[in-house]
Formats: sequence, C-alpha cells, structure tokens
Amino acid sequence: VQLQASGGGLVQPGGSLRLSCAYSGITLDYYAIGWFRQAPGKEREGVSCISSVDGSTIDADSVQGRFAISRDSAKNTVYLQMNSLKPEDTAVYYCAVAPFVTLYADSYIDWGKATLVTVSS
Repeated sequence: VQLQASGGGLVQPGGSLRLSCAYSGITLDYYAIGWFRQAPGKEREGVSCISSVDGSTIDADSVQGRFAISRDSAKNTVYLQMNSLKPEDTAVYYCAVAPFVTLYADSYIDWGKATLVTVSS
C-alpha cells in the first residue's frame, strides 16, 4: 500500500489549503482513509476520516465547520479542504488507511509520508 500526502505549505491565518492523499495498492473490500496531524511537542491527532464505500465521514471537534474531507474514487484520491486556518492548525499532516471509519490511530494499518502545513502571518 502506498499513500502520499501533498498540498501543504505556508498560509496566513484565516486562509485555506487543500491537501491531497493519493493512494494505491489497497486490497481491502472496505476501507477508510483518514487524515492525522502532529504539531511540534504534541501528540498525533485524528482530524477527519472518510469511508471508501458510502462516503460517510467523521471529523474531530477541533476542525468541525472548518475542514471538509472528500474523495474521488476514480482517482484514488482523498482531499482535505481546510478553511479558516488558525496558527494552532500548524502541523505535519498524514493520511492513512484503516479497515473502518475511525479517528483512533491504532486502528490504521498503513501510513503515508507527511506534508507540512504552517499557518502564520
């Protein structure tokens, strides 16, 4: 399984970014793609997750109303649209695959490389 996150960068507070997670090699009939982040000195945090089957999603309370996860199954890509970004959103962002929709990191079985998001003026 390969997952590659991209789209990170430097953005001002209040700005937007869209992250992409391109994946391949998943053989599970049912799986979910999740986004996680880890800020310096902090624990990894589950951000959003989307089902491969019905598109159902879950989001962390910290990003509800600001972030939106979506998928393009034809392109094997999951997106994370991040709006109204705050300095506390600064982190490395990872995507990963799990056998069901969850934000519990230990349930994830494969992880991709990260992309850095920096929110600063």
